[in-house]
Amino acid sequence: MEIQINSLADLPSAAQLFLEELNNRKVVAFSADMGVGKTTFITSLLHAMGIINVDGSPTYSLVNVYESPMYGKIYHFDLYRIKDETEAFDIGIDEMLYGGGICFIEWPEKIKHLLPDNTIWSYIRRNDDDTRTIILDA
Repeated sequence: MEIQINSLADLPSAAQLFLEELNNRKVVAFSADMGVGKTTFITSLLHAMGIINVDGSPTYSLVNVYESPMYGKIYHFDLYRIKDETEAFDIGIDEMLYGGGICFIEWPEKIKHLLPDNTIWSYIRRNDDDTRTIILDA
């Protein structure tokens, strides 16, 4: 499935469409180049899930934890700064990935061997006209 985002105004409807495609799966890997909009899109997903106050990117803390009134526990990971999978274990990532909450993961390539088999991979592409295309490999 592909979702086209032409402007920031498209984010709420794109987020809603994305959430409908999860089909009760809990781990979503967001693969994209630096600066393409992973955090911006995940923020839109969190808003669509009923979370008003979003802390932004967990670049330094590695994970932000939220409680959605509709979806329960949500983890937003930014793994850009980790060096290897051992560092991910140090923050207890295995408990979060397999604990029943929803996990949104930026830079998932760094822990791809730790991800559940039913992880949804999504790819965000910046197009030549500066629009974005989100591809879900569900």
